[in-house]
Amino acid sequence: MSVEGKNRVMTTHRLLEMKRNGEKIAMITAYDYTMASIVNEANIDIILVGDSAANVMAGHETTLPITIDQMIYHAQSVMRAVKNPLVVVDMPFGTYQGNSKFALSNAIRIMKESEADAVKLEGGQEVLESIERILCAGIPVMGHLGLTPQSIHKFGTYAVRAKEEAEAAKLIEDALALEEAGCFALVLEKIPAELGRKVAEKLTIPVIGIGAGRHVDGQVLVMHDMLGLTNNFSPKFLRRYANLHDECLKAFSQYVEDVKNQDFPNEKEQY
Repeated sequence: MSVEGKNRVMTTHRLLEMKRNGEKIAMITAYDYTMASIVNEANIDIILVGDSAANVMAGHETTLPITIDQMIYHAQSVMRAVKNPLVVVDMPFGTYQGNSKFALSNAIRIMKESEADAVKLEGGQEVLESIERILCAGIPVMGHLGLTPQSIHKFGTYAVRAKEEAEAAKLIEDALALEEAGCFALVLEKIPAELGRKVAEKLTIPVIGIGAGRHVDGQVLVMHDMLGLTNNFSPKFLRRYANLHDECLKAFSQYVEDVKNQDFPNEKEQY
């Protein structure tokens, strides 16, 4: 089925237009059909099927354990719900580093089996060969610099990245290299706001921030965090738009009480 046949509103070309017009880009994660259906109704621009599913869906401490099979499963679930947003799928740890032919094979598999629109890779010039090979196959690639969670064991901390001049300079070089290679957009995670502004001004492709300040071209948050479903994660950049943890707990507790007291089901709730 063609992109037109899907009646998709958002495309990589449209994102470039938004950047040129100064229109901000809203991006959020989703991992399942039901929540993606709601996100689709909210006029979101991009859905990221993030490897953060390893944390919020599977309970892992890092994103490293999630597999390509699991990412495809989540992406397929999301794609069944989506009509308007662009859908980007994270390539999980170990599927693209060090072997560009292997990276291409995995990217093709994600695109064919999920029918998503693009993939996202973490890293700069060290993964450039993989990015270029994937792009040569006609697969759109979103880059990701700054704090790259798949490299957490290398960094040893989730602290703000690129505060020092040398690391900031390398990040800018990596960003320019990713744009030159053909990436359609770039995520910047947990870096100083001024650096985020500099990168957004230097690049012609959209720069989407998560903890990168307000002067980038768009923002992304993890759904479970911004909905308040997770209450043990409170970075400075996170704004909670709801407190669903407490709402769900209240509903579950009331259900338990009603069952124990034989209040549910009542006469109207049975056949």
